[in-house]
Amino acid sequence: MRNSRTLARLRNGEPVRICSLGHFIPSYVAHAARHGYDCIWLDLEHNPISTEEFRSLMPHFHMHDIDCMVRPKTRDRTSLYRYLEDGATGLLIPHVSTPELAQELVEVVKFPPLGDRGICGANLDSDYLGHNLNDYIEHANRETFLVVQLETPTAIENAEKIASTPGVDGLFVGPGDLGIRVAHDPTAMSVEAAISHVAEIATKSNKAWGLPVAAESIRTRRDQGAQLLAYGNDFLAMLQMLEQWSGEFTDALAPASNGMVKPAHRA
Repeated sequence: MRNSRTLARLRNGEPVRICSLGHFIPSYVAHAARHGYDCIWLDLEHNPISTEEFRSLMPHFHMHDIDCMVRPKTRDRTSLYRYLEDGATGLLIPHVSTPELAQELVEVVKFPPLGDRGICGANLDSDYLGHNLNDYIEHANRETFLVVQLETPTAIENAEKIASTPGVDGLFVGPGDLGIRVAHDPTAMSVEAAISHVAEIATKSNKAWGLPVAAESIRTRRDQGAQLLAYGNDFLAMLQMLEQWSGEFTDALAPASNGMVKPAHRA
């Protein structure tokens, strides 16, 4: 059974490098690991990765020793812990706005005494029944993680109670969804104020926190104490490279005013 790179870094007070993946691209897992990422946020909430594709991806995460943090498309009880059984290291649950929901999630994804997860022990996460069940249970509770997304003004209001829920390992602000909702709620704090609020609560509660970042904001968020830093994904990589390549085609094929071919486009 492999140990979590994410949790090892969190326990050492270090930042976790996260990129995201929304499509069935096994080679992406290998390349992310080789380039120093600790964790891949596998987004099933907004992308059509099938169950069969998901299960086919998981051995690649184990082979290349990189964590898989799944954002699921469902909160169905058995579906959530099946992601862990099939080899995911952690779950990123969207739209968690109350401590009651946070507690329900802990019950689903943690074994007793933390929660009430059902046991099989014959899947990838236990090396297909390759370990004593008691060792497997202890390892699963210690080396898998639950991160909850705070994406509404209500979630920000309840952040301290959510953070204090035993078994919740991290808080993850969703600036996109939060921004949409803040825009329609004149009583809500701004997104930036909400991020600062979560940072303070996470420090007080000794819980990890994070959010998606841009290159220019990585240092700022790290200085605020963020450890779960998500930067880079397959979709944006595709868009950026196509834009660059298209520009290079345009530059290379456009005739110069003196009849000479223009020099190649520089990214």
